[in-house]
Amino acid sequence: MAAEQDKGGLDTPELEVPAYWAEAKAELMRRDRIMKRLIPQFGDMHLKGHPDPFTTLARSIVGQQVTPKAADAAWTKLGQACPKMTPSQVIKLGAEQLGACGLSKRKTEYILDLADHFKAKRVHANLWSQMDDEAVIAELVRIRGISRWTAEMFLIFNLLRPNVLPLDDAGLIQGISQNYFSGEPVSRSDAREVAANWEPWRTVATWYLWRSLDPVSGADAASDTV
Repeated sequence: MAAEQDKGGLDTPELEVPAYWAEAKAELMRRDRIMKRLIPQFGDMHLKGHPDPFTTLARSIVGQQVTPKAADAAWTKLGQACPKMTPSQVIKLGAEQLGACGLSKRKTEYILDLADHFKAKRVHANLWSQMDDEAVIAELVRIRGISRWTAEMFLIFNLLRPNVLPLDDAGLIQGISQNYFSGEPVSRSDAREVAANWEPWRTVATWYLWRSLDPVSGADAASDTV
């Protein structure tokens, strides 16, 4: 499984259980025999989102292509250097101090570009809750270091969108392989076919597949394949 990535950090307040969660669980268990077996294993656990868009995206960049331990260490150092984690504070910190937190030159550039986008209001964070999924993704991927996968994780963990299917996510593909195909390789086409039965709750099914692979890593973790 790819590196786990917590979308919180810096003691960010967690959002309450998504309003649709109970309905989605019931529907998935009624329609899908694997979900009927899987969902009860995790009791009252649920997706935990985080309300601050900038922090959520910054954390996703820090966690790209590194182990959970390395990501946690860098994020902790960044939190110590930049306690409020605002765009202005990050820009004030500058490249040298960001690098001292354990960020690569490229990630430092990405974090600064993200902060600049927010400070200059070149993204419309206040409107994202009203925009459809693809419109939010289109805006986010214009920021350096934000891939479609990262944007989809943002839809799940910040906007709590119920029907996201992150096909670039290694954990989702592995979860489908292990739970639906006895560990055999799974194509994107296979994944789409399985997920068709989850509509309009693909986020919820994806979350339970993540948990099936790593039940104790924390309810707001996601595998990072960026």
